[in-house]
Amino acid sequence: MAKKIPMRQCIGCGEMKSKKEMMRVLKTPEDDIILDVTGKKNGRGAYLCRNMECLQKARKNKGVERSFKVSIPSEIYDNLEKEFDTFHE
Repeated sequence: MAKKIPMRQCIGCGEMKSKKEMMRVLKTPEDDIILDVTGKKNGRGAYLCRNMECLQKARKNKGVERSFKVSIPSEIYDNLEKEFDTFHE
């Protein structure tokens, strides 16, 4: 029997993709919002496609806020975008 592939929905575009193709945004127990590149850190995760457009869509439609049920200042989005850039180089 084929192994089940864990699917996740992008909080930017809403597409379902396999977990491996996506990037995890994490809310830590200390309420920090960070990119979890390994996907193994503790905390509440939400998933994004690996492109900047989805991060910007999530920013516009408040996808991260909905996932974590907290309001998110724009500095956090700026940090995510910076992290995103370094991750893609």
